[in-house]
Amino acid sequence: MESEREKAIKEIRPNPAEKEFLTLAYNRFYDLYEEINSDEFWESNEKYRFNQFKSVFSIYNELLKYEPIKGVIEYLKKHRPPMEAEIGSDLFSTIRNIVVHFPFFEVWNDVWIRKDIVNWQREGQSIDKFFDKYDGHQQVKYRFWEADKKKMNYVVIGFGNGYKVYEKIFLRDMINERDGVRFCLVLMKNIIDSQIEEISEKRSEVS
Repeated sequence: MESEREKAIKEIRPNPAEKEFLTLAYNRFYDLYEEINSDEFWESNEKYRFNQFKSVFSIYNELLKYEPIKGVIEYLKKHRPPMEAEIGSDLFSTIRNIVVHFPFFEVWNDVWIRKDIVNWQREGQSIDKFFDKYDGHQQVKYRFWEADKKKMNYVVIGFGNGYKVYEKIFLRDMINERDGVRFCLVLMKNIIDSQIEEISEKRSEVS
């Protein structure tokens, strides 16, 4: 019969396969996080910046599939300000889906979608569901502190307006390229960092 310690070890997440995947994902995310938050990054051309944005949203979207991170999102829904969990899950996943499934754009400020274009094959898929649910939702205002620059930044996060009446929804009107994307990365990092602390605590408990 297994001891309590052996059972506890088996319950530790991540398992070996998850650990390998998470190591790759976290390392790449942190590399992109550091790059996008550097002053030099914003001196690069728009096409390069957009490519890096696509990468970081895609990596984060994959991490959202990890069960313990889903638990973090549920916690945010109950204990954090309204819409923070929805921004950290539904909105960020939708942005990833837009830039991946509509690969016609080369820079952030040019990206747009419209209901008939989203549903060119069939209705009711993830992007369509998001905008049907949140179209016209009140904007959410945030502020975040940049410790290295000793500066407070203010951002406004939107959810689109006019989707149901077939107006174009521009990504730039939902999230500003510079401060908006940087805020997104801060929220992403806060969410995924929780697992580093949690895994460390669990391993300490059974060591």
